[in-house]
Amino acid sequence: MRLHIGSDHAGLELKNELLAHLVNNGHDVTDHGPYEYDALDDYPDFCIPAAQAVAKDATSLGIVIGGSGNGEQISANKVKGVRAVLAWNIETAKLGKEHNNANVVSVGGRMHSIEECKAIIDAFIATPFSNDERHIRRIEKIAKFERENQ
Repeated sequence: MRLHIGSDHAGLELKNELLAHLVNNGHDVTDHGPYEYDALDDYPDFCIPAAQAVAKDATSLGIVIGGSGNGEQISANKVKGVRAVLAWNIETAKLGKEHNNANVVSVGGRMHSIEECKAIIDAFIATPFSNDERHIRRIEKIAKFERENQ
């Protein structure tokens, strides 16, 4: 799977751990930064480019990471065509894919252990969209609003 990943200083350690984990599991991962610790960096600088890359390549998924994951999810969701979910456990990661066909997942590096985050990300990647008509209908309503009101 082609993956795009971005974080901020609060997610840097987790991002680096995830990079190794994901590559070791056969994924093609593009790192959108940061590449070194800077306590004053800004998550939109890294999370928006990761989300933009996902929006340009519908066969890819994105991962955005911060302290809580909230700002990173908000940033990713500003990119047209992105449906980013904040996953705080395996179940919310799966539901984000099954029901919302999410293409970006956000996790909080300060909220979970590295092993928990790996499990959350792995579940997100492995879970398919349900293709249930009701979910397709709801996603299309969101996409229509995005097309017509932005």
